[in-house]
Amino acid sequence: MSRVTDALPLEAELAAAITAVAEGGPPLDFDAWALRIFAHQFERNAPYRTVCERRGVTPAVVARWEDVPAVPTAAFRHLELTCGPPEAVFRTSGTTSGPAARGSHLVPHLALYRASALAAFSRFVLPDGARPSCVLLLPSVAHRPESSLVRMCAWVGEMLGRGAEWFVGDRGLEIERLLEALSDRERSGEAVLVAGPTAAFADLFEVCRTRGRAFRLGPGSRIMDTGGAKGLRRPLSRAGFFRECWAHLGVAGYSCVNEFGMTELCSQRYDSALADRFHGRNLAPRRLLAPPWLRTRVLDPDTLAAV
Repeated sequence: MSRVTDALPLEAELAAAITAVAEGGPPLDFDAWALRIFAHQFERNAPYRTVCERRGVTPAVVARWEDVPAVPTAAFRHLELTCGPPEAVFRTSGTTSGPAARGSHLVPHLALYRASALAAFSRFVLPDGARPSCVLLLPSVAHRPESSLVRMCAWVGEMLGRGAEWFVGDRGLEIERLLEALSDRERSGEAVLVAGPTAAFADLFEVCRTRGRAFRLGPGSRIMDTGGAKGLRRPLSRAGFFRECWAHLGVAGYSCVNEFGMTELCSQRYDSALADRFHGRNLAPRRLLAPPWLRTRVLDPDTLAAV
């Protein structure tokens, strides 16, 4: 259980502010929050403070969010970048640099991550307020407690959906159980959220092709894929992914949302398509959008200079 009542005032206040924005409240003063958070991290996160001091940057000289020193993702492999004892430790997959070089994100307050994750998910994946049944091509929290994605999807199933079923076990994707679950959902006609890594969807599509299976999930069903298509036996373009979702699950491309997240972050970007359609922007180009509490700078990973 998240330590909501034990949260430091700043974390609790920020979680409340994020939730208020998600519910239509006043916008965040991003600069003001960034400066407060930087001062908080400078005081409580000793490794980060050392990095900042070596660059000659302290809260006294930072005037805007762009001035806050960044750290490369490689730092999470070597430093304990946290402001307090962790409530959870999330680890990167190691697909880029290998399992020996996995980074760790020590999260002292899960309530803050939960507030951010659920607010953004509602905004981009459930803009219509739907409460779908969740079919997750992922291991459960019990099987993968170090996965921030798994933890997020567990919250989604519990708080935004109508429960969740997990379909990855010790031996990988449990395809027979998954096909049976999809058949059950198809018969019921209920709205379904199918979520997981792109590679897991590719495995499902291959089985459907081989066996001649095609489902038509109920109205309001949607797909959320999280990338991770490296090493697929068959190349799968984005357009190809949409075609497969329609052919095998009966879900149109405009109801397919790509999520982009990083273990090192507690916020995610999402494909804009479903939210655009809900708000009448049917012709808007797809793009990866961030919630109001996330902004991006592109920096050289070696020099940390702006690109």
